[in-house]
Amino acid sequence: MSKEMKFKEIIAQYCEVSPKDMKNALRFREDLGFSSLDFMSFLGELEDEFDVELEQERATQIHTVGEALELLDELRMAG
Repeated sequence: MSKEMKFKEIIAQYCEVSPKDMKNALRFREDLGFSSLDFMSFLGELEDEFDVELEQERATQIHTVGEALELLDELRMAG
């Protein structure tokens, strides 16, 4: 399974959009209905699944699926 598909499967646990239908422009709160708690839980799962550490300040600037995917790529390359 690709990294992007695994990433989208984690997101799909918190919303009603299937991973294959998930677009990078979707916004977590407005389009996917994430609560603040959902978003923080999602970030924790990303850290565990992909073995990265997200800085709180940087994480709060994430609004779309694409932005989260880009940050994940950056962290994996740096690590």
